[in-house]
Amino acid sequence: MTPHTHTHPGEILREDVFPELGLSVTEAATHLRMTRTALSRVLNGHAGISPALALRLEKAGISNADFWVRFQASYDLWQARRRPQPDIQRFAAA
Repeated sequence: MTPHTHTHPGEILREDVFPELGLSVTEAATHLRMTRTALSRVLNGHAGISPALALRLEKAGISNADFWVRFQASYDLWQARRRPQPDIQRFAAA
């Protein structure tokens, strides 16, 4: 059985959204008023979708900012759960 994996939101932009709009990375970056390098980092999963980028995507008509922020937060939480965590004890009731 293959373990469940979460898709980085940048991959959705790279594989589904921008091709559907007929946009290259350079064209999308220009339209979103960001550097190609910064957008490329997001599209390749090396950076997350910030609230500022989420707002830019919303203004460009690509879903809404809340969707992108929640998608990124869900991905980040999934990543954190995969890493070792310190042994934390529950707080005792007062």
